[in-house]
Amino acid sequence: MRKISVLLFLAWVGFLFYAGIALFTSGFLLTRLELTNHSSCQEPPGPGSLPWGSRGEPGACWMASRFSRLVLVLIDALRFDFAQPQLSHVSGEPPTSLPFLGKLGFLQRILEIQPHHARLYQSKVDPPTTTMQRLKALTTGSLPTFIDAGSNFASYAIAEDNLVKQLTSTGRRVVFMGDETWNDLFPGAFSQAFFFPSFDVRDLHTVDNGILEHLYPIMDSGEWDVLITHFLGVDHCGHKHGPHHPEMAKKLSQMDQVIQGLVERLENDTLLVVTGDHGMTTSGNHGGDSELETSAALFLYSPTALFPSAPPEEPEVIPQISLVPTLALLLGLPIPFGNIGEVIAEVFSEVEDSQPHSSTLAQASALHLNAQQVSRFLHTYSTAAQDLQVKELHRLQNLFSKASADYQRLLQSPQGAEAALQTVITELQQFLRGVRAMCIESWARFSLVRMAGGAALLAATCFLCLLVSQWAASPGFYFRPLLIPMAWGLTGALVCAGLLATTGLKLDSVVLGAMAAVGSLLPFLWKAWASWGAKRPLAALLPMPGPVLLLLLIRFAGFFSDSFVIAEARAAPFLLISLILLLVAQLHWEGKLLPPKLLTIPRLGFLTPAGPPRHNGTHALGLGVGLLLCIRLAGLFHRCPEETPACSSSPWLSPLASMVGGRAKNVWYGACVGALAALLAAVRLWLRRYGNLKSPEPPVLFVRWGLPLMGLGTAAYWALASGADEAPPRLRALVAGASVMLPRAVAGLAASGLMLLLWRPVTVLVKAAAGAPRTRTVLTPFSGPPTSQADLDYVVPQIYRHMQEEFRGRLERTKSQGPLTVAAYQLGSVYSAAMVTALTLLAFPLLLLHAERISLVFLLLFLQSFLLLHLLAAGIPITTPGPFTVPWQAVSAWAFMATQTFYSTGHQPVFPAIHWHAAFVGVPEGHDFTWLSALLVGTNTFASHILFAVGCPLLLLWPFLCESQGPRKRRQPPGNEAEARVRPEEEEEPLMEMRLRDAPHHFNAALLQLGLKYLFVLGIQILACALAASILRRHLMVWKVFAPKFIFEAVGFIVSSVGLCLGIALVMRVDGAVSSWFRQLVLAQQKAGEQSSLVYTGAGSSAREAQSHLLPPCSQDLLASGTSLFYNSKS
Repeated sequence: MRKISVLLFLAWVGFLFYAGIALFTSGFLLTRLELTNHSSCQEPPGPGSLPWGSRGEPGACWMASRFSRLVLVLIDALRFDFAQPQLSHVSGEPPTSLPFLGKLGFLQRILEIQPHHARLYQSKVDPPTTTMQRLKALTTGSLPTFIDAGSNFASYAIAEDNLVKQLTSTGRRVVFMGDETWNDLFPGAFSQAFFFPSFDVRDLHTVDNGILEHLYPIMDSGEWDVLITHFLGVDHCGHKHGPHHPEMAKKLSQMDQVIQGLVERLENDTLLVVTGDHGMTTSGNHGGDSELETSAALFLYSPTALFPSAPPEEPEVIPQISLVPTLALLLGLPIPFGNIGEVIAEVFSEVEDSQPHSSTLAQASALHLNAQQVSRFLHTYSTAAQDLQVKELHRLQNLFSKASADYQRLLQSPQGAEAALQTVITELQQFLRGVRAMCIESWARFSLVRMAGGAALLAATCFLCLLVSQWAASPGFYFRPLLIPMAWGLTGALVCAGLLATTGLKLDSVVLGAMAAVGSLLPFLWKAWASWGAKRPLAALLPMPGPVLLLLLIRFAGFFSDSFVIAEARAAPFLLISLILLLVAQLHWEGKLLPPKLLTIPRLGFLTPAGPPRHNGTHALGLGVGLLLCIRLAGLFHRCPEETPACSSSPWLSPLASMVGGRAKNVWYGACVGALAALLAAVRLWLRRYGNLKSPEPPVLFVRWGLPLMGLGTAAYWALASGADEAPPRLRALVAGASVMLPRAVAGLAASGLMLLLWRPVTVLVKAAAGAPRTRTVLTPFSGPPTSQADLDYVVPQIYRHMQEEFRGRLERTKSQGPLTVAAYQLGSVYSAAMVTALTLLAFPLLLLHAERISLVFLLLFLQSFLLLHLLAAGIPITTPGPFTVPWQAVSAWAFMATQTFYSTGHQPVFPAIHWHAAFVGVPEGHDFTWLSALLVGTNTFASHILFAVGCPLLLLWPFLCESQGPRKRRQPPGNEAEARVRPEEEEEPLMEMRLRDAPHHFNAALLQLGLKYLFVLGIQILACALAASILRRHLMVWKVFAPKFIFEAVGFIVSSVGLCLGIALVMRVDGAVSSWFRQLVLAQQKAGEQSSLVYTGAGSSAREAQSHLLPPCSQDLLASGTSLFYNSKS
């Protein structure tokens, strides 16, 4: 019942945190209101006569069409500088040799030869720079909000008015070929369509070759009005190799040939548009708002003259959504209703008209139509939603009214009004640009009530963790009060929710969850504070040491600084190093430079003998130095934030397949396999050191044989993945199949090992032998009476043991034969062995999801964790029979190390740094398991959170494990050595982790306390992120820094809390299995009817009455059945 209470309480605390996160998120990351209104030719955007150029045209729709056909070539991730020529070499400077420069040579020749027919623009993309959001912007002219980035892998049909819908409603034949995302956004909208799977970024050619197979035949057939192609090779090449790889030059050269082929087939009534939906970073990723990600190329070409003047020296920068109203008016379509883009005015100039004012008037007409449409949208939107700034909205409407009146007046007398038309154009452009700026700022709308409620719930839950963790450490703690107020509160909250639902009030699930959380939290806090918290001073609720509290406060405050968040990859190791130095200094001050030992054994009646330490301060100092070295080495695997251009990311984060040069690749492959072998050997040596490797249980057999198989499978997969592109054509299908099956086999073996561990978690070796093993008691005589209390504490127990052995020997000499003795080995490390085995099994699938060279980081991670556990255990006293506690500095260091490992594995809390390649590990090409890919990417991102959360119970177990590295010898008192008789010393077997079973109540309380402390440390981090995001919601960096950081911390907290519960549940499963094992031995001995014996080997005394309080509950019966327990002995 206690175990269930602990897990239920931790799950309830996790639910409180989840409710707070969900409530805050619902108020912070809101989507804008999407209008379903549509523009039509029958409804002009505003009052007034038809614009100049469309009067008298039969069937004119807003403006007469200039082109009857359109070819839209969308090259995914076509960054602006990809379209630039190769820079010439300047004397005195090193030559520029970037693979992607100068590869669009035909495009550059067109710009030089036909300057009035072609134009290159720098298209400025609005974040988030993910493909689905960019497609929405390119067809609707609107601004997708930040939260929409999460649906990039689960696209939905666009409900807003868009260009594709306008084309189909006017009877245009739209043909599409390329990325299948368009099928999700515009289902059934195309007269012909050729969709290709887009999610496998390792495939550079399938989509592009499929398009080229159909492109020119469709174009030559003439059965189309609008032809849309979406090439993916450049984007996939960036994800797989990066923009600086030679493969990028090949893809860009291929796109250049495509553009040339299209230009040669264009007719005079056709417009060619070549554009990128977004850019890419130097590592080939996208999704954020860096300069390289938001800079895309836009190229316009017409066989007839389109531009009145030559292009400027530097291409003009225009917003990406400006393409939407421009194409609509050029094709004679209504501008989509929700568009807020500004037309590219120069394409509406009358190039062949002899009237001097005609070009300016045509531009003013297009801008006025555009402004009317935007003004109509603002009026409709402000009526339906109240999130636009009222004062700014009135100012812009007044500006539009003035510009519109001036334009209508100039239409009446157009002669000699060139200067006035330029003024109108300027005013209309100011209006359109002001509207876009207002919408960008206003559509980051917030619900302050929900944000405040979510932050308050997070803060209250943190206080709950702090309060109950201290309560669980008190001797008088008991479990029943944990569940009663929680159950009543949840029941009341559910009743209220049911009443609200039956009365017809509409409440979303987030609000209902928050109500249930608050309804259960408040009664519990009141009960806990009234019964325990109010009786203690406020300082007792903050028991953390001052330096640890200071480090946590520094970390808490750092989340309010964008510079700190950006530099957290360096700040987190600094805080961890500071805490390590603090621990070493504390050990020196307190004289605890040895591995922890039993300090007090009250019921034995004597204290551990005092004496000079067996080791000097180099023990703890060596641990500290080793830790610092590991942290420094792990820091070499770092990814630089985009905001620090002077920083260079580690080249070791890229997969081996991206390396050029076979010799260097082979060397690195050998290093990675060596790290894998070292990790396997370290785990086996650790299990062998504590004797658990000799157990015949299925998990141990799996460790012996299954782990090497997993290592071989991982190494084989790395070999195939790193050389897949170099495989002979005949073997590529075999390599592709093996690359899918090997990760699945490794994951299957890991799952099998975990199932075996859950089934039989007790790794104990049991032997039966006739006669009981004996330990010899040593009696050290004194030449005179004891001179101190220490002498008495040491000599009297020896005399007592000597008398016991003499008495036992007399009894046994009267027997003809001894009883059958059952010897049990490795009980002292049974919990830790299960935890280490589980963590190793988890590490292999997580390692497969990372690049090969991250295996070195995983090796450092295990070594670093081992050193930290030993350093922490050196300062944790073991008291018997309890209560047991895990100090705050241990929990804080563990959480800091999880954060440090997150950055050391090449992650950053931003979307462009996500390792998308993990989505394709063990997944066949062309799959449609979007949920599986999302799970793989999430597991890769939060691998450090998983490992450290599951391994958190080691903080409680390790000090008991380090109680002794084997049987220890009793120490003789100082003095009188000359007269002491030299005799063999008696060995005593340490209880180690079995000491926890001596007090199961305190054991479960310690697990609860540990879980709550860890949740508290993680909880204040998510609370700090929430407060920073809410306070700085109008900060310039809110969507670039604070919002992504909050999202990553929130998801990381959820993953960590689930992992923590699983880790604690595993310890409880082992504990339950140990209890069952004890009961089975007792029943077996009772059925055998053997003569009972008082022999007990390994605890320092052979008399059951003298040390019965040290034995686990079931082991008391074992002593009466002739069973010997060895907690750390090897058989």
